[in-house]
Amino acid sequence: MASTTLQEQEITPHWHALDVQAALERAQSTEQGLTDKEAARRLEIWGPNALPQKKGESIPVLLWRQINSPLIWVLILASAIAMALGKVTDGIVVLAVVVVNALIGFVQEWRAGRAIAALAEMVPENAVVIRDGQQRTLPVSRLVPGDIVLLAAGDRVPADVRLLAVKGLQVEEAALTGESVPVFKQIAPVDTDALVGDRVCMAFNGSLVTAGTGRGLVVATGPRTELGRISTLMEQTTEIQTPLTRDLGLLGRNITIAIGTVSLILFALGMLRATLQGTPFGLAVRDTLFFSISLAVGAIPEGLPAIVTISLAIGVQRMAARHAIIRHLPAVETLGSATVICSDKTGTLTRNEMTVEEVWTPQGRCRITGTGYVPEGEFLREGEPGNTVPEDVRAALEVAALCNDSSITFRSGRWQISGDPTEAALVVAARKAGIDVEALRRDVPRQDEIPFDSDAKFMATLHPYREGGARILLKGAPEVIVARSTRLAGGQPVNPEQIAVEVERMAKEGMRVLALAEKRASDPENLYPEDVAEGLTLVALVGMIDPPRPEAIEAIRACHEAGIAVKMITGDHRGTAEAIGRQLGLRSDRPAITGVELAQLELETLQEVAEHTAVFARVAPEHKLRLVQALQARGHVVAMTGDGVNDAPALRQADIGVAMGITGTSVAKEASALVLTDDNFASIAAAVEEGRRVYDNLVKSLVFILPTNLGLALILIFSALFFPHHLNNGELLLPIQPTQLLWINLVASVSLALPLALEKAEDDVMRRPPRSPDQSILSRFVVIRTAIAAVLMALGSIALFFWEYRQTMQTGDLTRVLPQTETMVVTAVIMFQIFYMLECRSLRRNVFQIHPFSNPWVWVGIGVLLLLQALFIYTPLMNRAFESAPISWADFGLAALTGAIILPVMAFEKWLHTRGQLPLVDR
Repeated sequence: MASTTLQEQEITPHWHALDVQAALERAQSTEQGLTDKEAARRLEIWGPNALPQKKGESIPVLLWRQINSPLIWVLILASAIAMALGKVTDGIVVLAVVVVNALIGFVQEWRAGRAIAALAEMVPENAVVIRDGQQRTLPVSRLVPGDIVLLAAGDRVPADVRLLAVKGLQVEEAALTGESVPVFKQIAPVDTDALVGDRVCMAFNGSLVTAGTGRGLVVATGPRTELGRISTLMEQTTEIQTPLTRDLGLLGRNITIAIGTVSLILFALGMLRATLQGTPFGLAVRDTLFFSISLAVGAIPEGLPAIVTISLAIGVQRMAARHAIIRHLPAVETLGSATVICSDKTGTLTRNEMTVEEVWTPQGRCRITGTGYVPEGEFLREGEPGNTVPEDVRAALEVAALCNDSSITFRSGRWQISGDPTEAALVVAARKAGIDVEALRRDVPRQDEIPFDSDAKFMATLHPYREGGARILLKGAPEVIVARSTRLAGGQPVNPEQIAVEVERMAKEGMRVLALAEKRASDPENLYPEDVAEGLTLVALVGMIDPPRPEAIEAIRACHEAGIAVKMITGDHRGTAEAIGRQLGLRSDRPAITGVELAQLELETLQEVAEHTAVFARVAPEHKLRLVQALQARGHVVAMTGDGVNDAPALRQADIGVAMGITGTSVAKEASALVLTDDNFASIAAAVEEGRRVYDNLVKSLVFILPTNLGLALILIFSALFFPHHLNNGELLLPIQPTQLLWINLVASVSLALPLALEKAEDDVMRRPPRSPDQSILSRFVVIRTAIAAVLMALGSIALFFWEYRQTMQTGDLTRVLPQTETMVVTAVIMFQIFYMLECRSLRRNVFQIHPFSNPWVWVGIGVLLLLQALFIYTPLMNRAFESAPISWADFGLAALTGAIILPVMAFEKWLHTRGQLPLVDR
């Protein structure tokens, strides 16, 4: 075949719409396979049958991302300035903060970005191929379009294959399509516009053969397969900045701009003042530059990056205890701010365990309770006593258990199935009815069978009667079984319309329906297709479903109460999806919509539909991706949960991807920021609560830290403008020295802010709507609270300094007593921080309304800081390092009293909030 023809194949494949002969002709292949020479030529054209491997990010790139933020650059600048002024120790301390933050973030992201590489793990290493008419085992990488491959139970499909022949072939495609049960394959072509899940004449790369055998024509390899297309979609996703990283980046930029602006203004005013006072130019430049540098050191929240990183790390540990593993630190908070959760159905909202819910017989309907593979449940029929198994239902379930190849066993502490999940559900139902399935199969052993065929759509088995003779048992598609039946169990003639009504009713409830039938056999040893062509007795209809997780229903209710919309995106059919949606309690303004319908919508219409629809059916990977992007375009913070390969592109595109840890594929896990270790959707609600707690506590930490830096800046600005420039020895007069500023910012602030990260969640954390994605962490409330506390701290500290300054001017040498005065000011700021931190434990309640021991770490932090402050004041080593000096207990008491003025002011401010006189706290 010419290379141009091969390239045309890639453009318009539609292999599923071609019959077997047309597919072979188009691929220029035969049932005998390609020759080695032709295969080698095609291998050169198409390349190896392997997914493209994206090179992982290098260590330098990961490290660079940790430091490339405005706040970190401000810290690096502060370190450089300190070292330039000869304050090497101070510079090293600030630089150490940068290094620690970078290392923590680097470790958390070390395993990120490997989703595409994980796709390769789904591809088998070898495949059975026919070349030159001979069967061979070849490496999968050497397969080319036109090869003939053989498939058997247990194989992973090595490429996208157009099936040429099948015998009971079933392929499990849940990870690729979201279909919850194995798909019965056939060779007849399907419509050109059929979705992946409906292309029953195809087998797709990476899917698993669960039963039967098949032979197929390779029509796509490597990146041109459906699996490769998902890989390409993942490369096209956009990295989404989390609300927290966006806010912190904005905060860092604002702080940088503010510090630069104020420093320039201060420098200009200082130079003007020095000139008016006749200060020599060189001395004036030195003085004003020193004031500006002191302002920068005081205003920069050096401890903030450490506090944010450690707070998020604490959130990671707490989430792990609640079955949620975080792979990227900012994701801790992102889930808490989610406005929409888009969830895959199979294995996430449902159990991925087919369960018989109803058996219909001519005597009526019978509901069966219990879910999953645990053989426990009750049989409920109107007019009959509960927990008794009607004889007609028991007889039907005996048929289901005998015409069946699956079994269930109790292993490793749980019930596990062997065989097809649909057949296993029938065995579980029989066990619930008290039928010893294995004993039954030994008592009336199978003599012959007609295996299930996707074209015939039924399975038949031959068994002896206990009293002599033999009978044929069948199960299959209702339309096939009913067409071959002449009467019902009990003797009534079959009414196809009545049966169709029951089948449609079950289907509308989301059930998959099978029909059971029997017939007396004329030959007790052999079974032929013509034996089951007519004259069957219809025994029952069986309805089964992949049931919702009970805990998922409660979790969805909790999410709705928290103002979070939940949307189910699945590859199942519309009827099944709508029924499951109703059972889950999903709220929707519109009926379910399919992927085909989504693909036809214009962008604006798609966004509107995505906003108001809760159930999406028959959805392909690119549809999931478009849905997430449409919701994000409407301003939503989107969390996407899933477990299959088909979920991976949307998981990566979402603001936060949530993968299932047990049933989830490695691809889904690597594409996600969060992994649920128990595969329980209910853990989503717990993770949302934890994320909101983390965000609340980060705001508390921010509200605590920012007033300290602003207050220190105000103190320095006031001193630069109004204090005398020089002492008798020519030294500058500062109420707080730069090294003391670092002590406050790094030691005191961090030791008090960290306990706030351990505060318990507010009582209403899951009864309030998500914060708006557009709402900055620097809300009006944060700004007002920061201004009030900062001004109060500055006024108290300046007043105390002036008091001590005037006292020392009258009683002694200022240069000797000044260190004591500065130490008092530092101590006053420290005591202010202690009292203010107690108020920051709640943003609405005052300190006397909070249980004092609900967070014992608060008192640990205060105790540690008081001990460190005592060392700062009374040890010679600290006196030399920080230019501090011992003070009397009376002076210490005066400093503590100055700091305590924050308590009544904050109590009054919170009272005004409750009265509506100030902007309400948005939490």
